Amino acid sequence: MSRRLYTFLLYLLLPFTPLKLLWRAKKQPDYLLHWRERYGFYSLKFAKPVIWLHCVSVGETRAAEPLIKLLLLKYPNHQILLTHTTPTGRATSAQLFGDLVASVYLPYDFPFAVERFLTHFRPVVGVLMETELWFNLIAHCKQHAIPLLLVNARLSEKSAIGYGKLGAVVQQGLQNLSAIGAQTSQDAERLKSLGAHNVSIMMGNLKFDVAPPANAVTQGQLLRNKLGEHRPIFLAASTRDGEEALIIDAVSKANIPNLLTIIVPRHPQRFEEVAELLKKHGANYSRRSTLANQTEAQSQLSYLLGDSMGEMFTYYAACDVAFIGGSLLPLGGQNLIEAFSLGKPVLIGPHTFNFAQVAELAVAAGAAQRVQNTSELANSIKSLFADFAKRQAMSDAALSFSAQNRGATQRTLSLIAQYLRA
Repeated sequence: MSRRLYTFLLYLLLPFTPLKLLWRAKKQPDYLLHWRERYGFYSLKFAKPVIWLHCVSVGETRAAEPLIKLLLLKYPNHQILLTHTTPTGRATSAQLFGDLVASVYLPYDFPFAVERFLTHFRPVVGVLMETELWFNLIAHCKQHAIPLLLVNARLSEKSAIGYGKLGAVVQQGLQNLSAIGAQTSQDAERLKSLGAHNVSIMMGNLKFDVAPPANAVTQGQLLRNKLGEHRPIFLAASTRDGEEALIIDAVSKANIPNLLTIIVPRHPQRFEEVAELLKKHGANYSRRSTLANQTEAQSQLSYLLGDSMGEMFTYYAACDVAFIGGSLLPLGGQNLIEAFSLGKPVLIGPHTFNFAQVAELAVAAGAAQRVQNTSELANSIKSLFADFAKRQAMSDAALSFSAQNRGATQRTLSLIAQYLRA
């Protein structure tokens, strides 16, 4: 596929983009806010030179937090601009940085929209987080002589096969990037096989450098006190569509006396759906959003629905064992690194291609256990809650694994600095 054909196909979709926003707004009304930015129209203007980072949603924004804080410290005479694709990503930016950085939506990859974006903000450097390849955006950065870097880059084997089918447009796009900082040697080799040049390997994963908030442990203990301080707590973190029913089944099979299970769906628009599922199963549950209004300890609850934003570290701090969602079903798995930073034993399913090497190394280090299905999940939950020494060994391994893999932020900053000096 050539970029011309890619653009032609995009233009065929242009009339449907408002419908897409309306459809998403049914579950998340914030999709209707700032909609003009999706087409390259912006009101924000800056007097300072702009350092631009694209962080698609919540995960990428949180992963970039240490990097953004270092950029703010090192380049006070520059304006940091974050672009997002989702309202939750934008909300996370506001939560983490307030007015210290500016946040807008990245426009759709139509030539007219990306041209407006680039001529309006005129960034001195652009940074794409993970594997965000928008081929008109890349081409127009090249035309404007704006250095564009792909950092914290990861590419699963499955994604590499998919990109490979697109041919020339991918090869040209990767070659038009100024530099690529790959997380692992495997990611680097897959990117190179698609035509990428100037790839720095073994940069590491920025997510290891995301430190828990200073009050995370305190907030976690307060939550435990509210739920019943001495009871066992199991966390199902960042669950995806279809997994909650499997987790309820596994918890039921494990049959652990007085167990409290916290379920935190990955996407906030699914909170109501999961609440209905818990009702359907007759579960004695409460919502995190209403827990603050309840003055007594909720020691009789069986489930807590984590329907709050920005509290994942609190949930990890409160639990004894964590399962990481997106991995029981073939969805690639969600971020398991945050749990390690708080020394939590981690369970993962068979599908972790989004974090393939991290998952593999964590299992080898004894920080995580892999389960293949609901029955194995139930057995692992039962085994871990019955054996404190085993949980403690996994906790120690998790903390050690987390500490050994830090440092990607400084290496990434050094890469960006080369282009700011230029």
